[in-house]
Amino acid sequence: MLHGILNVYKEKGFTSHDVVAKLRGITRQKKIGHTGTLDPEAEGVLPVCLGKATKVSELLTEKDKTYRATLLLGLVTDTQDITGTVLRQCAADALTETRAEEAIQGFVGEYDQVPPMYSALKVNGKKLYELAREGKTVERKARRVRIRDIRIVSMNLPRAELEITCSKGTYIRTLCHDIGERLGIGGCMETLVRTRSGPFGIEESYRLEELQEKTEKGELSQTLIPIDVLFSQYQKIQIRQELEARLKNGNPFSIPGIQTRFSDQEYVRVYDSAGNFAAIYKYMQENRQFRTVKMFL
Repeated sequence: MLHGILNVYKEKGFTSHDVVAKLRGITRQKKIGHTGTLDPEAEGVLPVCLGKATKVSELLTEKDKTYRATLLLGLVTDTQDITGTVLRQCAADALTETRAEEAIQGFVGEYDQVPPMYSALKVNGKKLYELAREGKTVERKARRVRIRDIRIVSMNLPRAELEITCSKGTYIRTLCHDIGERLGIGGCMETLVRTRSGPFGIEESYRLEELQEKTEKGELSQTLIPIDVLFSQYQKIQIRQELEARLKNGNPFSIPGIQTRFSDQEYVRVYDSAGNFAAIYKYMQENRQFRTVKMFL
């Protein structure tokens, strides 16, 4: 079984689940999970975890994301993107670039975002997009999201190309809709590419056909990103052979003489005597022990 993370470039027309299904066929293993959905019409970075790396799927989902989006002003749709039914059109002739820029930059920081009806969020056990397709609209609670940065790449009104870095759970098409509402003429998302998800960038991503070719050549393992790369900010400990039984059982352990290197509650990467990544532990100063946080054996 393969263990690690693949930086996949999701193409238009595929759901995130489609990507996982295709990778199961390519790798011939079932234990695979993605790290956060992308709409079928969106494309870009989708980290996919294989084998033991599925244990970090939730961690990757929590990371900030960066997107390249095209905002189209003067058009409102039911899906908040260009694929939806047009609800309203307004002329953008009187809009100036200065006013548009002020409205766009006004969303940098935290704001309460109402999830769109066309989304996979569930209300009373049913996905919102299923209700939307039935012609139903239900009340959605606003969620606090953080827009860390918006860079205006280019502006040719009624369009603006934006680079957006944001927290998890942010809907970029809703952000485009909200910018349009603030300007009083409406807006929607025309295109979307995710260029970064946590530490994974678009430049190092692979399309499915490339991964298929690498598999056929026996080179797929060379594209796998090791699990411990995600924890490179933590100090490393490689234990002696006599402590391996404790490590494999997830038990606490002590290593006399090295405690002064660590502060209380500090996380460390732990490797077995052969140098294989095994776990994340936390140093507890009170009893001078390292205690288990997450095992990857």
